[in-house]
Amino acid sequence: QVQLVESGGGLVQAGGSLRLSCAASGRTASAVAMGWFCQAPGKERRFVAVISPSGNFKSYVDSVKGRFTISRDNAKNTVYLQMNSLKPEDTAVYYCAAGRWGQNPADFDSWGQGTQVTVSS
Repeated sequence: QVQLVESGGGLVQAGGSLRLSCAASGRTASAVAMGWFCQAPGKERRFVAVISPSGNFKSYVDSVKGRFTISRDNAKNTVYLQMNSLKPEDTAVYYCAAGRWGQNPADFDSWGQGTQVTVSS
């Protein structure tokens, strides 16, 4: 398994930006797909974005297309989620995950502890 630690969450006003980071450790960290999911209180964990091991392929949920960008630096074993034009409905705990390419939480077998993102109106 891959160990994951997220950082970069916080409180921001609507229209603002945040960059989340996910530091990965483990021998296979650069060989797995990495994803970001979010979970709001009382709701199920839902897909946000995924990036392939090489970084050449990316996929996003429709609600964040054009606003969020997922990227990775395999030399640093780190994945990023650049979040721009944030909206109050983006408020959630954001989780980094490692596993196979997909949009279902079941596609990922390693998870970070989560980082809170709060967007005020």
